[in-house]
Amino acid sequence: MSIVVGNETKLCVSGITGREGTFHAMNNRRYGTDVVSGVTPGKGGQDVEGVPVFNTFHDAVQKSGANTAMIFVPPRFAADSILEAADAQIKTIITITEGIPAHDELRVYAHLQTIGDITHIGPNCPGALSPGKANVGIIPAAFFKEGNVGVVSRSGTLTYQIGNELAQRGFGNSSIVGIGGDPVPGSSFIDIIALFEADPETELIVMSGEIGGSAEEEAAEYIADHVKKPVVAYIAGFTAPPGKTMGHAGAIVSGSKGTAAAKAEALEAKGVKVGRTPTQVAEIAVEILGA
Repeated sequence: MSIVVGNETKLCVSGITGREGTFHAMNNRRYGTDVVSGVTPGKGGQDVEGVPVFNTFHDAVQKSGANTAMIFVPPRFAADSILEAADAQIKTIITITEGIPAHDELRVYAHLQTIGDITHIGPNCPGALSPGKANVGIIPAAFFKEGNVGVVSRSGTLTYQIGNELAQRGFGNSSIVGIGGDPVPGSSFIDIIALFEADPETELIVMSGEIGGSAEEEAAEYIADHVKKPVVAYIAGFTAPPGKTMGHAGAIVSGSKGTAAAKAEALEAKGVKVGRTPTQVAEIAVEILGA
């Protein structure tokens, strides 16, 4: 099994005719992902290296059977593209676009909550990879191999580093999900950890968080009450100065809240081992898996 994306994924790329959309859609296809269509308003009837382009998601779903959307459009158009995909009954939406206004993200989040059966990953995320099955997004899939470690992260580059550290020690991944670092993510740590807990292929979960917000503390409470599989965590930003945004829009510390130390303390209090570096996280994971 896998989570979010897998052998059943039929991908439609919004913005496939743009430079980045084309590059990553074709990269996903080369990996083995079933890229069935693309959407660019006004360019319906064209194709991108054999992938048919439609004017709307409704046409793409009807004519290509798409069940997953990747959003690669500019920030000012992204919210409407996400909502159109949802209206076309696409159940998995992965938004790579960064720089989407927070009020647009909130509008999308609120609307998708009323629908209730859609998985939205992102915005501002690297996507999702299930090694050997499907890659939707910009994750460098060559780093990873099939295995039993599930990874969920707010940071794309830390996802790659931790996964590579595990791979160098001989362990692979069931699925890797980057939820993004914006203030209003479509999916939380809790959402993805719940999927990993239910996934028989996943035996250990790695959670990579960062300063800002309360998502990691909320995940700690959830893990204590609902998760039986071992969880290892990493929090980026132990040396970040208070009040300074570090990279992601959501990575800002206010006073004593949202600090790496506070998050690590909350997780460790609930039995989650927290590594202070990505290398240490991999070492802890290997130790648990070896046992």
